[in-house]
Amino acid sequence: MSARTHTRPHPATTGGVDIRLPWWALALPALAFVTLLVLILNPSDAHPATGDPAITQLFQRAQELLAR
Repeated sequence: MSARTHTRPHPATTGGVDIRLPWWALALPALAFVTLLVLILNPSDAHPATGDPAITQLFQRAQELLAR
């Protein structure tokens, strides 16, 4: 016994697709791009990250324990 196949009432069109995006779908990537571009163009504002001594000590302790 063969199964029935459901057909679409309207044929699929290959014409223009109407998809609407919310405003933030374009604004957020553009804002991120501009922000990264500004950071690249002005590297004098970038500051090196300072390591927290507690984190450094934790990593040293873990390395000592793994080395045993």
